[in-house]
Amino acid sequence: MSTSPPAGVTGEPAARSAPKRTAFLLAQVGAHAAARFAERISELEVVPADVGLLRMIATRPGRSQQSLAEELGVVPSRVVALIDNLERKGLVERRRNPQDRRNYALHLTEQGAHVMTQMRRLGKAHEDDICAALDHAQRAQLTELLEAIAAQQQLTPGVHPGYR
Repeated sequence: MSTSPPAGVTGEPAARSAPKRTAFLLAQVGAHAAARFAERISELEVVPADVGLLRMIATRPGRSQQSLAEELGVVPSRVVALIDNLERKGLVERRRNPQDRRNYALHLTEQGAHVMTQMRRLGKAHEDDICAALDHAQRAQLTELLEAIAAQQQLTPGVHPGYR
């Protein structure tokens, strides 16, 4: 019997190299987190895209559909359809902009504000669940690393690329 290692194996420890599955793991965890988030918020009768829009309107009440389209990087007609959906659900209202009556100012309704309050609670629970394996310092480091990747990839902060 031969005691020599298989072809290509030297018996030396493998040299450490950079992880080769990082992008896959990001996609795997991201898809899992997105699915879990959608499950959590379904009790509010909204979908993740609704939540993103509501958050954007809540942080800048009175903003125009045009400014929303620019921030999302989509054509204005896409925003019209998204806002129509939120309006049908009773979460957003369009008001004529007093400074420019050609534009609508977007505002959350009372129901929309209530959904956002519930979303903050669900969002915190979701993040705590997804990141349960990490301590505070690790979570902060992961956030910093992901922000660096997002910046390098020229992603708009706070805007999910799924609207495009």
